[in-house]
Amino acid sequence: MKRVPGPTDHVVVVGAGLSGLACALHLLGAGRRVTVVERDAGPGGRAGRVRRAGYAMDTGPTVLTMPHLADEAFAAVGDSLHRRVELTALDPAYRACFADGSSLDVHTDGEAMEAEVRRFAGPAQAAGYRDLRQWLERLYRVQMRRFIDTNFDSPLQLLHPDLARLAALGGFGRLDGRIGRFLSDERLRRVFSFQALYAGVAPARALAAYAVIAYMDTVAGVWFPKGGMHALPRAMADAAADAGADLRWTAEVDTLERSAGRVRAVRLVSGERIACDAVVLTCELPAAYGLLGRAPRRPVRLRHSPSAVILHTGTDRTWPHLAHHTISFGAAWERTFEELTRTGELMSDPSLLITRPTTHDPALAPPGRHLHYVLAPCPNTHVGPEAAAWRDLGPRYRDSLVGALEKRGLEGFADSVQEELLVTPLDWDAQGHAAGSPFSVSHTFAQTGPFRPRNLVRGLDNVVLAGCGTTPGVGVPTVLVSGKLAAARITGGARSRPARTRRSPAVPATYPAPAGTDEPS
Repeated sequence: MKRVPGPTDHVVVVGAGLSGLACALHLLGAGRRVTVVERDAGPGGRAGRVRRAGYAMDTGPTVLTMPHLADEAFAAVGDSLHRRVELTALDPAYRACFADGSSLDVHTDGEAMEAEVRRFAGPAQAAGYRDLRQWLERLYRVQMRRFIDTNFDSPLQLLHPDLARLAALGGFGRLDGRIGRFLSDERLRRVFSFQALYAGVAPARALAAYAVIAYMDTVAGVWFPKGGMHALPRAMADAAADAGADLRWTAEVDTLERSAGRVRAVRLVSGERIACDAVVLTCELPAAYGLLGRAPRRPVRLRHSPSAVILHTGTDRTWPHLAHHTISFGAAWERTFEELTRTGELMSDPSLLITRPTTHDPALAPPGRHLHYVLAPCPNTHVGPEAAAWRDLGPRYRDSLVGALEKRGLEGFADSVQEELLVTPLDWDAQGHAAGSPFSVSHTFAQTGPFRPRNLVRGLDNVVLAGCGTTPGVGVPTVLVSGKLAAARITGGARSRPARTRRSPAVPATYPAPAGTDEPS
């Protein structure tokens, strides 16, 4: 593995999102002095927080999987996730509701899920689910260490026996077709393939290898941090501060001071100069390339994932058929992905993710009130309407979403809203997200693994990238890995014993490592 040459005693990490904080913790654990600079007033990045009229709204991801990856970062400084954050395992992980009126609870316990599939679709589909689960576990074991949790220096690293194992598992076929080998019920196939949208690819075109995302939330489990998802970056920042990191809020980077092929200092908009031995850039790829003065050459321009409209609402009531996470599928499926990724139209029959965080933490809303987060995928601004068009389109689309919710069993939703926040591609664009998408670069084959934008920068020896735009990719688990991989570029993967151990032996771990792995929890 290539690493940053020369001195690396003091590292500046630009950005205090999940990848930046994970990187900082791993660097601190390896004995580096770390300064984190963040343009916002606190940690979180995409996993931010907005407070309105007593409602605490998570503005980023709402689904937490693979918490052991976060715990690795805490453990680097002798701390632990379960000491800092109270986690609740969600059961069901999701509730899937379909246009025909049927519904399915997605359990991560194998026996419970097999029984639910048998109730929902009969014994043949239950047997298919059992085989599918075993395939997902094998797929995860083959991919995680070799193709996800690894730094690629060359595509030649793919030439490993695990590549043959992945091929033997059908990982290079199409996701929708591979899931169909186990499940003939079209509704069940949706439950185990919609995750391809996280990777920015339609299930019919995504590699079957991306079923590893379905493994993460349908087998490994879904968790909820008390205090909302923002509690995770907040806890990571606290752990980093306790381990000696210098955290600078409202500190936007203006330029990188360079000489002899290295960055010598980070200059802030305020005029402050922070000398350093290495820099980790976790900001959006366009911003990172802007600071570097150039973008790497690629034969074709990067393709970005679909975007999303998110309606955050504080309501005076809720609906008992909603789980913590509810997926409301429209009748349309293949047409939906054509609209999102090819024709650039808004979903004519939307599939929606509805999250109700007050299910497990009522304190996120005023007494007697509730939070509902409604995510509707939409085309990014390279494929669909440009960012400025959403000034007029946003409010109209908001009303159509509310109408769809009321038709799908949330009667009275419009009248229940006491407080709301609407986020559209216009807002994502204003935050610097390329193509107006918070989901960054899509995971086409040409943008995956060693073909994804590298985390090393050609021409600058001591600059490393982290975040969802670089390796390994998009999603909470992968950006945590991204921070670890960036730190390893600087430390060589070596870890020194922290000066102070903060792990509390009196507090038991509240989550297991994923099934079929030997990774520590």
